[in-house]
Amino acid sequence: MFTGVSDAPAAPQVAVVVDVMRAFTVAAGAFRRGAERIVFAATQEEALELKARNPGRLAVQDGPPVPGFDLADSPARLREPDVRGRTIVQRTTAGTTGALAVADAGLLLCASFPVARATAEVLRRSEARTAAFVITGDDGRAAADLACAEYSAALVRAPATDPGPCPARARRSGAAARLAEGVRRGWGGVHPEDVELCLAADVDPFAMAAVRLDGRLVLRPVS
Repeated sequence: MFTGVSDAPAAPQVAVVVDVMRAFTVAAGAFRRGAERIVFAATQEEALELKARNPGRLAVQDGPPVPGFDLADSPARLREPDVRGRTIVQRTTAGTTGALAVADAGLLLCASFPVARATAEVLRRSEARTAAFVITGDDGRAAADLACAEYSAALVRAPATDPGPCPARARRSGAAARLAEGVRRGWGGVHPEDVELCLAADVDPFAMAAVRLDGRLVLRPVS
C-alpha cells in the first residue's frame, strides 16, 4: 500500500515513512556518524523547546536557516559537526510530519535510499502481510519517495533487486530539481552534494525504527 500523509491509516500494523530529499537521508547520515537518537518535533517551537530543556541536544530544521537551530536538513552539511553520542531534535515539513501522523503504527520505520535494503530486511523478518508506505513529499506524489518505497517493497520479495532504475527516477524528480535550483540560487541550508547523497542506495547496514518514549516519537538505528 502506497499512500500520502493525509490518507495514511492512523494505526497501521506496519508503516514505512519515506523522505528521500532530505529528512531521512539526514537521519541515516546522523546515525552513520554516531548519533544516539533522533527526537521528532511537530513544530519549530517544540523543537527549540526540546533543545532548550537539554542543552546537549542539536536541533535540525529544513528550509532556510532558522535562529536557534544548529543544523540544516542537508546530508552534506551534516558532515561538519561532531554528532557522536548526541541526541538530535528534528523537525521537517515532510518526513517528521509523516512519521508523527502514523506514530501509533505497530512497527514504524523511516526510510530513504541509504537504508532501503536494511529496511526491507526488517520488513521481511517482521513477516507482516501488509505495510503502509507513506510518501511524505508533494502530498503523496513525490517521485523520489515513491521510487524508494517501490524499491524497498521489491527487495522484500526479491532481495537481489537492482536499485539502479529507482535512484535514476529520483534523480529526475521535482525534489532533485528544486535542490539543484537552490544550489544555483545560493539558498541557505542546501549543498551541491545533497542530491547525490540522497541517491546513494544501500550504504547503511541499519534500518531506522521510531517508538514512543516519554511521550515523544524517537528514532533509533536497528540492525
